[in-house]
Amino acid sequence: MKAMTISEYGENAKFESKEVEKPTLKNGQVLVKISASSVNTVDTMIKNMGNDLPFSPKNPAILGMDFAGTIEQVGNDVTEFFVGDEVYGCAGGLGDLQGTLADYITADVKLIAKKPSNLTMKESASLPLVGITAYEGLTRANVQKGQKVLVHGGTGGVGHVAIQLAKHLGAEVYTTISTEKQSEIVKSYGAKSINYKSESVEDYVNKHTDGKGFDVVYDSVGGENLLKSFEATALNGQVATTVSLSEIDLSTMHFKGLSLHVVFMLIPMIHNFQREKHGEILKNIAKIAESGALKPLLDEENFSLENVGKAYARLESGNATGKVVIQN
Repeated sequence: MKAMTISEYGENAKFESKEVEKPTLKNGQVLVKISASSVNTVDTMIKNMGNDLPFSPKNPAILGMDFAGTIEQVGNDVTEFFVGDEVYGCAGGLGDLQGTLADYITADVKLIAKKPSNLTMKESASLPLVGITAYEGLTRANVQKGQKVLVHGGTGGVGHVAIQLAKHLGAEVYTTISTEKQSEIVKSYGAKSINYKSESVEDYVNKHTDGKGFDVVYDSVGGENLLKSFEATALNGQVATTVSLSEIDLSTMHFKGLSLHVVFMLIPMIHNFQREKHGEILKNIAKIAESGALKPLLDEENFSLENVGKAYARLESGNATGKVVIQN
């Protein structure tokens, strides 16, 4: 099969097209012909940092985690999937798990689900990592109907899904943006936009919550921005984040009695720990999408497997809106 491989890590790393052996099916797996895959920030981190990350594959590596495609073969012990099923998932590109920048992948059935019937392969491939991340953060923060939820980074990969899932859970959703274009996008999801460049945290907390703070804050920006999240959260409130690799002052969090939920969705893949939870979340996300409550935001640029390097560069440029997807 054809695969895009990387023989050396680093910011100037190049992808090369190579013919490699089609992966061999094992028990508990399905062989999927990949139709599309998406690029996530963690994929670019692996390309750039390589062995500095403990879960990077050995070179020559096939990167990529998210995919959508069609099952061509099932393992002997697989009963819930069949040849011809259209599936999606986040199942490769880490450690010894072959990535998705290839014609085929053998995927652990615990990490996949049938793709949403009303979404294209391209749309479905954009969802697994960000969808699971958004879903996990919101459910761990126990978002309830009628609560006020603030999502930082509303047009980002995780952010745009978190807005829609929070709305689906019955919350009143607000989100930070910086441009009029972003404001229009989040309004289409039913969220109220806050321009973080022109409004201070104190200003928008007073404006939208009468100074009480938001019940839940989902921070997909993280780092120093967590301080703003703590400031924006109500007493005894919940903060979920995907980016906490930082040293920050937790004093505000302490005096407000906040709970912090750190979402690192790669844990089941890296440690083979409770992988079935990912499959269950993907089933739920498919149902939500099929109900019309979740629509992926795709970047306007199109990429094929052959120009995957440009797709990675697009995400790294910071100019992408929504998810960057590669079509086979």
